[in-house]
Amino acid sequence: MAFAMSPVAWAVDSNKLHVKMDVAGLGDSIAVLHHGQQLFFAGKQGHFEFDIELTEVSEVIFVEPRALRGDMENIHVYRVPGVPGEEMHLTAKDDNRYDVMGSGFYAQYHQVDLWDESASADLRQFVASFNAMREAGVERDSLNRYYNDVYLPLLEKYRGTLLEYIKAHSSEEATATLVSSLGSLNQVNEAVQALSPAVREGRMKPLIDAAIADKMMEAQRAEEEAKAALKQAPGTLVPDFTLNDINSRPLRLSTLRGKYVILDFWGSWCVWCIKGFPKMKEYYEKYKGKFEIIGIACNDEEAKWKAAVNRHKLPWKHVICPDDSPVLIDYAIQGFPTKMILDPDGKIVKTIVGEDPSFYTLLDELFGK
Repeated sequence: MAFAMSPVAWAVDSNKLHVKMDVAGLGDSIAVLHHGQQLFFAGKQGHFEFDIELTEVSEVIFVEPRALRGDMENIHVYRVPGVPGEEMHLTAKDDNRYDVMGSGFYAQYHQVDLWDESASADLRQFVASFNAMREAGVERDSLNRYYNDVYLPLLEKYRGTLLEYIKAHSSEEATATLVSSLGSLNQVNEAVQALSPAVREGRMKPLIDAAIADKMMEAQRAEEEAKAALKQAPGTLVPDFTLNDINSRPLRLSTLRGKYVILDFWGSWCVWCIKGFPKMKEYYEKYKGKFEIIGIACNDEEAKWKAAVNRHKLPWKHVICPDDSPVLIDYAIQGFPTKMILDPDGKIVKTIVGEDPSFYTLLDELFGK
């Protein structure tokens, strides 16, 4: 899609990014986010022209101001690399795609973006299919299998293609914008070393350094998740704990040995935890006496915790986890709610993160005989 160029040239400052936008349905105002700043510009019916102060290359986000107030319905969001001393033209005729063109860097970026759009077509098709399955109520285990069996091989193939493209276009600045889409830190380092010195050490360096830093953080998270998986693996004997119950009396987990126990890690602040209570109460009554539940309030205030237990009339046992308790670390809890089913010997049957129908399917399998 071509952008209609004005016959009058705009003088672009070396410390500014000059932006032109022509976006159908966008409205008369736009918010610009970068480096923790929020800037606002006025336009008319999706047409904008303004400058952004930039001292180095960094990500710039264009979004409708209502998003900053929490209104995300049918929102327009555009993420682009901001390059000082350049002129960028962002155009969109509908909500399905947009184009970024302009001077030097952005003319090159447009070609890279078109290539990437083609290379990632299978991934986008998977996302559409996955979202449709989730909206249809397909349980988490089936979604996870579909993700592992279909998406991960597609992603690996895409990233391999991406790396080859970077190597083949190593002297082009816009190629550096692809580095962040690679997989492992080793793959990112391989791509960075393949870039020409002029690109690697030139004005794209902040973008490249940010991509490396992100991959280092991802590697650290992956290591933590691997450790968590070991701690939460089926058959693992969980460590004992003693926490105060809702009447300020100590409750020791091991005193419940001999029966199935469900540990529900939650908080009065957690929307999804609260949404799950009606179904949990239903199943607690359905299989009354066949298992016990211990609700473990985390990152919570005592008064708010007690009020939530009373307000939602939760009939099972409750304890609160103090901030200085090692329980969250010992059990490798990384999200809320997390439900951990323990067998009568105190060993993990399964750990389920989030509000997932598979939790209730498992309860039916265990106790519905």
